[in-house]
Amino acid sequence: MINYPINIRNSGLSIYDPISPDDCDLYIPLYALERILSDAMIGLSLAGLPLRTRSKVVKTEICKALGYPIPRSFAKTQPRFPGQNFDTYTQKSLNVQIWNEEIDFSRRYVFFEVNDNDQISAVRVITGETLVQYDRTGKLTSKYQATMQHYTTSRLFSDDSTTVQDWIIEPSATLIEVNPNSLPRQNQLLRISEVYKRLLPMVGKSINYLDAVQERNRGAELRELICEHLGYSIYEDDGTYPDVANQLLEVKLQTSPTIDLGLHSPEDGAYILSLNGADIYSEDIRYAIFDGEVVGNRVYLRNLYIVSGEDFSKFFPIWEGKNSKIQLPLPIDFFD
Repeated sequence: MINYPINIRNSGLSIYDPISPDDCDLYIPLYALERILSDAMIGLSLAGLPLRTRSKVVKTEICKALGYPIPRSFAKTQPRFPGQNFDTYTQKSLNVQIWNEEIDFSRRYVFFEVNDNDQISAVRVITGETLVQYDRTGKLTSKYQATMQHYTTSRLFSDDSTTVQDWIIEPSATLIEVNPNSLPRQNQLLRISEVYKRLLPMVGKSINYLDAVQERNRGAELRELICEHLGYSIYEDDGTYPDVANQLLEVKLQTSPTIDLGLHSPEDGAYILSLNGADIYSEDIRYAIFDGEVVGNRVYLRNLYIVSGEDFSKFFPIWEGKNSKIQLPLPIDFFD
């Protein structure tokens, strides 16, 4: 049996050096790649690692397993391992996201299953020709992103847009009996300065980190706290935009350098909804951005930034264009 890791180590090649699929000594066939990676990677613990660190650790261990020298930094190539023509996906769920490219039929796709203890528990290697069979839509979903900025203190960056300022009627009614997912009424919508005042006491509090891939659950805990501080007696997360519809408020908890804006950009001029006597556009939405720090198993809310959509990009630069992704479900027995 050919010892591919030793051959690769002796060749002096890096993960970026091309190898012909016809090279029987250096190009690892599908079945052997799965076996080598299974032997080396199953049992590897990723517990407590942030997503970026987790990705680097996995790629480092792959290099060790295959006999490659570990690069000083991993380049953002497509695929991530060009020499052996494969990409890697570390999966705690069966939902796969492929960013900014179509599925390549000739590429190999390496999937690592991560169990509830944050250990790699299975490895599966397939070709793009196999993977594409699980893509039920064939569509790229596009989303906007921005760069997180860190400020020394909490900040209220802007007033409401003119549309929102003119629509609000003061004094505001109590929110105790109001559903935070309902459309606002003129006497329910708080001014952006009042939103900032009510949420500012959250700074210094912490929420459960859970783990690096449970962003949705962390967000739910944060939004529940936000509803409490705004004056609501109930919390319901229906997954719609904006997060707290009754206050035209979108919420972001940032522990990474990239703000995921989803399908809505604050500056795209998109129509969002109609209120009594006013049409609300993307620039009218208010954003509450919590600057978080992971300490152990908690996320501490270090600062709060409140900004209107129309001023968002002045303080948090929006990336040009969109990032796109394919989402596809793997079959439930994929790793069996």
